[in-house]
Amino acid sequence: MTNEELKNYLQPEILSGINNLEFLAKMIVEGFITGLHKSPFHGFSVEFSQHRPYMQGDSLRYVDWKVFARSDRYYIKQFEEETNLRCYLLLDVSNSMTYAGAGVSKLQYASILTASLAYLMLKQRDATGLLLFDDSIKTNLPAKSVPVYIREIVSALNTVNPGKDTDITTALHTIADRIKKRGLIIVISDLIDNAEKILSGMRHLRYNKHEILVFHIIDEDEKNFRFKGEYIFEDLESNQKIKADSRFIRDEYLKRFDEHCQFFKSRFHENFIDYIPVTTSEAIESVLSEYLIKRSKLY
Repeated sequence: MTNEELKNYLQPEILSGINNLEFLAKMIVEGFITGLHKSPFHGFSVEFSQHRPYMQGDSLRYVDWKVFARSDRYYIKQFEEETNLRCYLLLDVSNSMTYAGAGVSKLQYASILTASLAYLMLKQRDATGLLLFDDSIKTNLPAKSVPVYIREIVSALNTVNPGKDTDITTALHTIADRIKKRGLIIVISDLIDNAEKILSGMRHLRYNKHEILVFHIIDEDEKNFRFKGEYIFEDLESNQKIKADSRFIRDEYLKRFDEHCQFFKSRFHENFIDYIPVTTSEAIESVLSEYLIKRSKLY
């Protein structure tokens, strides 16, 4: 199977139909890692281990020139991965995440992304924890670094029961109070809540010196408002309904949605929080790249 064929197969709407989440995460990550063999991420979190003699075809990048100056022989530096990264995955499981305008719900997409990130981290021997939240914390799995821990994480993701309301702020403040040791916190949410309050919770995490990466999960309908004609729009969390002609509200909606996203982009940047908007039609491998970029900043 070619890389292009694999990318077609790994489209989100196809992935959502595979029930074995652990297998799915493994398939995504293993394919992703294979594609990194010429990536600038090679050696992004490694420490020196030992030397070995230079062999034809080795990259000159890893030649130890100091050793060459002393011995007049070429030696290559070998490395091994560091294992001290502690990461917590925070997944929003509120009812708004169940929206599925593009064939895959935001929650399905986010669950696949969460499982893939967890598998990748554990493969790298990083301590990984999981917290599921809506208006409160529903599941709290402590950070562990053993590879088999992926099964417990996947089990928690498979038993998600979406709640009605979102209260990201309360969840973030609670998490900030619980997690004392500095680490990387990845928030995966559609960020449907009061923007200023969300920022307040994120600032609390930053106050505790955590590095924060936010994946803003967006459905294509939210981004482009692809509705035509009259609709009854329903709030998935409050069940409030309103009837409207999409033609008359489209421009104002798109304006406000853009303002909502721009708020997070600018205010998160001011507070040294990485903000990554992700649509549910986007290949998960590109999202994994964003994680590696963030991880590389920690070393």
